[in-house]
Amino acid sequence: QVQLVESGGGLVQAGGSLRLSCAASGRTFSTSVMGWFRQAPGKEREFVAAIRWSGGSTYYAESVKGRFTISRDNAKHTVNLQMNSLQPEATAVYYCGAKRFGGIVVDSTSTYDYWGQGTQVTVSS
Repeated sequence: QVQLVESGGGLVQAGGSLRLSCAASGRTFSTSVMGWFRQAPGKEREFVAAIRWSGGSTYYAESVKGRFTISRDNAKHTVNLQMNSLQPEATAVYYCGAKRFGGIVVDSTSTYDYWGQGTQVTVSS
């Protein structure tokens, strides 16, 4: 089993920044990809960004490219999401996910095996 704990959410004004962190524990060696997803009220959970533990390849949703940056610390088993130029439409609960297997698809919730409890991000206008 792998446990994921997110932190760093909060309230920020439009144009501001937040940094989310996801701490992984347990059988972290069994995971290959870490991802961030978000879910706004009444909407489905959507992909934000992902990173591979090995090699560090990164992937982003088109809506966040150039503003969000995902990074990892293999030694600490943590994954961070730096979010800049935040807009109200970014308001959502942000979830950290972990995939056991690699593969090409990194943006589908159905391919992730473990999830954190989520952290709320609210962007005021």
